[in-house]
Amino acid sequence: MDWVNIKRKGIDFLVKYRLVFLIALIGVFLMSLPESEAEQAPQTPQLTTGEESSDLQVSLEQILGRVAGAGEVEVLLTQAAGEQTIYQVDDDRSEEDQSKSIRRETVLITNSAREETGLVQQVIPPVYQGAIILCQGADSAQVRLAIVGAVANATGLTSDKISVLKMK
Repeated sequence: MDWVNIKRKGIDFLVKYRLVFLIALIGVFLMSLPESEAEQAPQTPQLTTGEESSDLQVSLEQILGRVAGAGEVEVLLTQAAGEQTIYQVDDDRSEEDQSKSIRRETVLITNSAREETGLVQQVIPPVYQGAIILCQGADSAQVRLAIVGAVANATGLTSDKISVLKMK
């Protein structure tokens, strides 16, 4: 008799809350569907070495053009080495009998769009080889000194690798 009452209460409970169960079942079904291409967020493009160098050149031109007495400014930066990205690597070492083996694998991460990319351990910024700056106010030693100092701070170059020349 006790089982009959439990069964009856269970059926009454399911009948009473059937809409809640139906909504929950529909929600689980919708969450299991894969995302469509239109719903995915657009990815921001990463700067390549050439774009990064030209962005720095444009920024320097704008900033150096504001130096008192500099006038119009053009900047050319040359790179000895571009930006380098070092990825995280997982090393597995095993020793069997008299042989040793090392297996290296790049650690991959998966984003929300289910795309795999390497886990970035370190980004080494570009190394600049030299800079040439053309400006209208290069006659003044004070302007040349201010420009050399600003470019040295922005690029890490020493003053002997920065040339400031007068523009036509």
